[in-house]
Amino acid sequence: MRRAFRWLRTIALIVLVLILLPYLIAPLYRFVDPVSTVIVWRRVTGQRVERTVLPLDRIAPALPRAVISSEDGSFCTHHGIDWRGLREAFFEADDISEMRGGSTITQQVAKNLFLWQGRSFVRKALEMPLAVWIDLVLPKRRVMEIYLNIAEWGPGGEFGAEAGARHAFAKSVRQVTAREAALMAAVLPGPKARSARSPSANVRRLAGIYEARAARFEARAACLEPARRP
Repeated sequence: MRRAFRWLRTIALIVLVLILLPYLIAPLYRFVDPVSTVIVWRRVTGQRVERTVLPLDRIAPALPRAVISSEDGSFCTHHGIDWRGLREAFFEADDISEMRGGSTITQQVAKNLFLWQGRSFVRKALEMPLAVWIDLVLPKRRVMEIYLNIAEWGPGGEFGAEAGARHAFAKSVRQVTAREAALMAAVLPGPKARSARSPSANVRRLAGIYEARAARFEARAACLEPARRP
């Protein structure tokens, strides 16, 4: 009986450490460029990974604006979670597997860096407080920078905006136009089913919507401006 109790206590301690570890690591990502769990898995299993990490000031401003317009319109104002969007997504779905939308960019960063893919209440329960913590310890500009550098942007292991732009348009992400940025935003989060290189009518339609939104609501991306020195 005592031996079983010791085993249970050890397992509980391991689980607790695994849950708390991301909270200890996240502040370090203010200075260190992270990799996602998907990238790690692909490398471990010998699959192709193409990725070039770029700072936000070397990425065309049109791209983060388009991504905010497509993925998270309240990115600059929420604190990791868009409660209204999450509530609407929840009530529109019959179950967790059918939920669409509601996840902020910060939540996607939390999932991609520390959790697993797929949809479940367990993952959501772990993801939400972690997103709040990431929003607390990392500036918005850095959260966006991390997201753009870990997002999957192509069907052949293209991760990050630079690899995505080169795959889609054969040029650096520094050179993409507003339309091209909107096309890149339109393929998230499903670059295996959607293509910015050969966009379908639906992808072109979405890109038009995101481009127009980004042009009308530049204030939504105000938090991405570099901090001004006194």
